[in-house]
Amino acid sequence: MVVAHSERATLRVGDVFLKVDADQARIDVEVEAMALAPVPTPKVLWHKPPVLAIAAVPGTALGSLGEPSTASPAAWAAAGAVIRRLHDAPLPPRLGRAGRGLDELAADLDGECEWLVTNGVLPADLVTRNRQVAEAALRPWPPVFTHGDLQITHVFVDGDEITGIIDWSEAGQGDALFDLAILTLGHEEHLGDVVAGYGTDVDLDVIRAWWSLRSLLVVRWLAEHGFDPFAPGCEVDVLRSRL
Repeated sequence: MVVAHSERATLRVGDVFLKVDADQARIDVEVEAMALAPVPTPKVLWHKPPVLAIAAVPGTALGSLGEPSTASPAAWAAAGAVIRRLHDAPLPPRLGRAGRGLDELAADLDGECEWLVTNGVLPADLVTRNRQVAEAALRPWPPVFTHGDLQITHVFVDGDEITGIIDWSEAGQGDALFDLAILTLGHEEHLGDVVAGYGTDVDLDVIRAWWSLRSLLVVRWLAEHGFDPFAPGCEVDVLRSRL
């Protein structure tokens, strides 16, 4: 078992990953996105709802949230270059996770901030400060082809080469800086390498805003699905770093 929660599960059998997801639309998005993305993706072996079988990609994950990355600066820069290639590709037909409307996103953010404070999960000053920082992400953005869940564990490297990007179920049109922020969440020390590989000017304040926004939004979900956002280097530490 690789990961499992109430929405989906992923199992590994030898060199095959089996993704079990009752949401057929989510699987359809993943298969479609991997076919369209001009970057290394896993090979789809077969698809029999609710299971998608994909081949393992070579190499190892770029790192893990809460742990120092052993990947080289060149590998992080290579990740930035691959993401730029994705963002420069023709737009996919669907909106993705990184393409939510600003009003909806702001409403969700305000709701989560209120829940975190009302239930004593996080101190009010910590939530208020990060809500202020997050405001910079709530602005119009030109749509690009985004992965939508570009966690560090979803990018695989072999030496300094990107060998594959996995888990495309949230892909679609969205904000380029959301992808860059999710990749570097908790690994601010590698942001410069990623941006250098990306090869164009980006607004670092917006990336930092996405770190705060993303972390505020997921604390409750993580806790309710068996993950620990309070673990060292994870989401709550990301929020504390903004103080």
